[in-house]
Amino acid sequence: MVTKSAKQAIGQRFLAAFRDAGAVEVAPDILLDAATLLDLYGEDIRARAYVTADPVRGEVVLRPDFTVPVVRAHMETGAEPARYCYLGEVFRKQDHGETRPEHPRDNEYLQAGFEVFARDAGADAEVFALFHRLLTPYGLSATMGDMDILLDAVRALPVSEARRAALLHHIWRPIRFSRLLARFSAPASPRALPDSAAPWTGLRTGSEMEARIATLSMEPDEPPLPAVWANRLTRLFAVDAPAPQALAQLRELASEIPAIVEAVDRLATRLDQLAARGTDPVAIRFAASHGRETMEYYDGMTFTFTAPHPDWPPVASGGRYDALTAQLGAGRAIPAVGGIIRPGLIAELEASC
Repeated sequence: MVTKSAKQAIGQRFLAAFRDAGAVEVAPDILLDAATLLDLYGEDIRARAYVTADPVRGEVVLRPDFTVPVVRAHMETGAEPARYCYLGEVFRKQDHGETRPEHPRDNEYLQAGFEVFARDAGADAEVFALFHRLLTPYGLSATMGDMDILLDAVRALPVSEARRAALLHHIWRPIRFSRLLARFSAPASPRALPDSAAPWTGLRTGSEMEARIATLSMEPDEPPLPAVWANRLTRLFAVDAPAPQALAQLRELASEIPAIVEAVDRLATRLDQLAARGTDPVAIRFAASHGRETMEYYDGMTFTFTAPHPDWPPVASGGRYDALTAQLGAGRAIPAVGGIIRPGLIAELEASC
């Protein structure tokens, strides 16, 4: 059994490395305002957050993640460029089903993190190379994705704005996305949507429900998505290979989906930058759908480092989240990228050696 003090010691080691990389240490509150934060997370984290009510502050949440509060604090008071690091606990419910597993995941665990706010084209490579250097001794598998490529591909689909918005909204939910894509690829049947004098009920407002009904009413007039586009998207999402091979496959697909050319070029530049920093791109797996398994606020590069334990979460993860800074900056945005390491898992790896 690895002690908390051992995990803290390893966390402090990573924190020192982040400080050496130019980061300023910050310590966001543990108890956060739920109203301004939970909508920024994906469904997975919202469902696993510990939310309670305070008689004065209203709904509050135990910190489920560091990135959102760090971004909020930076957008309120920070100057650019800036680099931050942190070490502390996060709190998430774990879904164990009906029975408790033999090795349950912790509901409270340490995160050590590094965040960069800078208009620097090399920031993605800087963060990934730093994590790669720190984690190489542990024999972890590095995987990279790029939500920018997927989002650009979906935006290019020849569908209505309503259908495009629905697909973009559900891109982080693969099963729902696949069902929507199949539905939009077939002729729509008319729906019986009779008027009713009953009052509106539910979480949606009356205007939101009326807008939804109007969208459903117009669906029979929508032409189905041509099969060739669904096929292209399916092939794109399936790209999964060592980074140089994946890049070649993406360049082939870019000839059929011109909208992804710029994002693919940025990936190529990133791999060159990583090579220049001593990180061999051949050692990185690129999985196009990787970003769909991470936080919903990532909108560019994503990455994870995983151990050879199928029941473990990623030992480290991160990515680019430019859009999040705009959401929390009242329209003012700055490019941002970062990641976290779980010192507790590193401690277990060290203890098993």
